[in-house]
Amino acid sequence: MPRAVRERMMMDAAVRTFGRRGYRAASMDDIAEVAGVSKPLVYLYLNSKEELFIACIRREAAALLEAVTAGVQPGVSADLQLRSGLGAFFAHTTEHPDGWSVLHRQARTHGEPFAREAAKVRDELVAFVTQLIGAAAREADTGRGAGPGGGAPADRELAGLAQALVGAAESLAGWAIETPGVSAKEAAATLMNFSWMGLGRLMDGERWPATARR
Repeated sequence: MPRAVRERMMMDAAVRTFGRRGYRAASMDDIAEVAGVSKPLVYLYLNSKEELFIACIRREAAALLEAVTAGVQPGVSADLQLRSGLGAFFAHTTEHPDGWSVLHRQARTHGEPFAREAAKVRDELVAFVTQLIGAAAREADTGRGAGPGGGAPADRELAGLAQALVGAAESLAGWAIETPGVSAKEAAATLMNFSWMGLGRLMDGERWPATARR
C-alpha cells in the first residue's frame, strides 16, 4: 500500500478515535486497532500522540476552511453569499462530526499547543465572515443612503458581528449534530433567521435604542 494511502487511513482512524474518546482517553493502541495496523507502524508514520493530535487538528481545520470558502456562491447578493457559506459550514460539520469534535471540543479543552491551533482556524473563519458582512454593508451603502441610525457599521463593529456570528454557528453546529433529523440546510436557515433579520436592519443604518431600557 502506498505510504500516502496508509498514512491517510491512520489519520482517519486517529480523528475518529480522538473525536469519540477524547484526547486523554484515546491511546495509540486504540488508533492502531481502528486503522488495522500495528502500534509501531503508527509511531513510525505519525510520531508521538501529541504530534498526531496536532496533525489531526490541522487537517480538519484545513478541510473545514476549504469547504466554507468553496461553498460561498459568487456573483449573488451578500445575504445569499452568507447563507451559502453557512450551509457549507453546517454540511461539513454534520458530515464530519468526529473532525468537528476534534476542532471544537478536544483541541480547545486540553491546553497548549492544541488550543492555539484551534484558535487559528477560528480566526480565519472570523476574518472570512467579516469580509462577507463588510460586503453586505457596502452593498447596502450602494443601494440606499444611510438610515435613521447613521450609516453602515464601522470596521470594529463588523469584526464584532463576525465574532458573534461564528460563535453562534459553532454552538448551533453541536446542536445540529446531536439533534436527530436536523439538516445542514435547516441549521443554516435557523442562523440566518436569527442573525440576518437584525443585520439587515443594521445595514439600513438602524441601531438598538440603548436608552429605551434601563
